Amino acid sequence: MAIRSKLVAGNWKMHGGTLQNRDLLNAVLSATADLSGVELAVCVPYPYLPQVQSILQGTNVSWGAQNVSQHEKGAYTGEVSASMLLDFGCRYVIVGHSERRALYGEDSHTVALKFRAAQSVGVIPILCVGETLEQREAGITEQVVAKQLEAVVKSAGINALGTAVLAYEPVWAIGTGKTASPAQAQEVHSFIRGRIAADAAEVAEGLKILYGGSVKAANAAELFAMPDIDGGLIGGASLVAEEFIAIARAAKD
Repeated sequence: MAIRSKLVAGNWKMHGGTLQNRDLLNAVLSATADLSGVELAVCVPYPYLPQVQSILQGTNVSWGAQNVSQHEKGAYTGEVSASMLLDFGCRYVIVGHSERRALYGEDSHTVALKFRAAQSVGVIPILCVGETLEQREAGITEQVVAKQLEAVVKSAGINALGTAVLAYEPVWAIGTGKTASPAQAQEVHSFIRGRIAADAAEVAEGLKILYGGSVKAANAAELFAMPDIDGGLIGGASLVAEEFIAIARAAKD
């Protein structure tokens, strides 16, 4: 059985400022320099990539972006390509976050194209999948998640997941203070891994599947103890140094 190291990735969303960023990152760096066996990352708004790169270069914390264009280049005003992210040393980019799907109309086909665009230049996509409250209450969580996953597999191939990260984010638990119980989260993570294993056991075994949905210092250890939860995609708590540090330490313990 493959031993998967944990990944704790912060998603700052549309937050930040040069002074706050500096203080936050310096606090995280000083408190996690001795943390082995856990990878840390922050996914930040585009304008802060140069600052974050300069602070984090050569440290134990990786960085990335929260979105990417599906296009390589061209007349796409306001868009940012994968090669531009690479210019700023991005290791990761979030694709298919529920807010992008819900607020900006990104469908699973577009998400699959963004996934491929990131991988084409060697940036690791963190692919988000998850169901709404209505879908969970209707008992179709697995169908929804499978369909979102299938769009990417159909477009990029099952082996593409070998150089990707997945994040299960129940939409009803994002920014609401609600969290899937460890058992609820594990059930979906196990389903995802099993679904992939049916086509590629080795890919499934090595794949990091993060949980995203109101992860905090108070619930992180219990979530991360589940066998198929390999870390977290952290929203609001990643903006508070003490919280993010505590979550990172929970991933190690």
